Amino acid sequence: MTVRRLLHLVLLSGFLPALAEEFVPMFKPNSLEGWVNANCAPSTWSIKDGVVSCTGVPTGALRTARQYENFILEAEWRHLAESGNSGIFIWGTPISAPGVPFLRGIEVQVLDHGYAKKLDPSKPRWFTTHGDVFPIHGATMKPHGEHNGQRSFPSEERSRPSPQWNHYRIEGRNGRLTLAVNGKVVSGGDDCVYRKGYLALESEGAPVEFRNVRICELPAGNPKPEETAPLDEGWRALYTGVDFANWITPAQGGDRWKVANWQIQLSAGGMGPALWSQESFGDCEVICDVQLPKGVDLSKPAAGLCVRGMSHPLVGFGAGTLAPIVLGPDQVQAGRWYRVKATLRGDSAEVLITEAQEANPRRFSAKLQRRSQGRIGLADLTQAVSYANVFVRELH
Repeated sequence: MTVRRLLHLVLLSGFLPALAEEFVPMFKPNSLEGWVNANCAPSTWSIKDGVVSCTGVPTGALRTARQYENFILEAEWRHLAESGNSGIFIWGTPISAPGVPFLRGIEVQVLDHGYAKKLDPSKPRWFTTHGDVFPIHGATMKPHGEHNGQRSFPSEERSRPSPQWNHYRIEGRNGRLTLAVNGKVVSGGDDCVYRKGYLALESEGAPVEFRNVRICELPAGNPKPEETAPLDEGWRALYTGVDFANWITPAQGGDRWKVANWQIQLSAGGMGPALWSQESFGDCEVICDVQLPKGVDLSKPAAGLCVRGMSHPLVGFGAGTLAPIVLGPDQVQAGRWYRVKATLRGDSAEVLITEAQEANPRRFSAKLQRRSQGRIGLADLTQAVSYANVFVRELH
């Protein structure tokens, strides 16, 4: 038996595991190459001398350009302000889940101790600031140890407060996830779905830094298709979360459109022009999330997604909307988020509409006016409404 073969058998048996760990840096010292800004502003993420800095605004994620399955990920992090909030997403989707700014996946919590002031000691504990692990927005996991629902609480309090650095070691093996905080495993879960997907750093309201982010990839398993996150198809976010840089604010009623973190909010008022994208698109796919406030009157036009520069929406929410596809009070409810996904080819539109957290979309077809291309618009139909997660990808 060769020495190499003997070493391989020893490693498989569980002895001397450190000899098998070959880590590579996940960042170049002064470049974000290999990472994708999923839904944040260009200014949200930066890197200098190997330290990744995040402003915390807007809420969103910086993710890897490719998927990972089995691995050991090490990273150091620190909050620059008390009560800071962030996270590391494991096995996530390429874009945010419907109705939220977060990727669907498993979150490894990155919280400063000051955040614990939000805990009510008279109520059951629902989070800690020492390394919780939990699935978010459609992902699932069987938590280790003490837990609340699917949220795994750490067995020890090992994290340090701002502005001190903390070390995380995250191991993902065939759907099993464990977190070591400053040298000791404290939390995790089994049977994670997804168990293959994108890795990401989270922006959530506070400045945070990461450094020495490195990964050791482990042999692949055999995940089922439903255990693998969707692949990135080239989606691009049109909204930065901090301004209307990619949009044309209408001269009439423009003051009713507001930047609100990851949402675009429209206040009630007289009907005005749509908020149009600066770019025009031909054959493409568009995603847009629409929230219908609790006080919305769905017996009247409420919201809509416009395409190809046409004044009337392709999809309208609220009875009486001038649109080929209309969802009235018998089809949608106030206070809910809905995701519209429209595929535009020639003069045909195929539309999927999904309520947040639903699995099965409703399908519609429509004919478009004969325009080869045009802008994407968020309709102003007099009522208050929120739009979010506006993504586009061109079809060739």
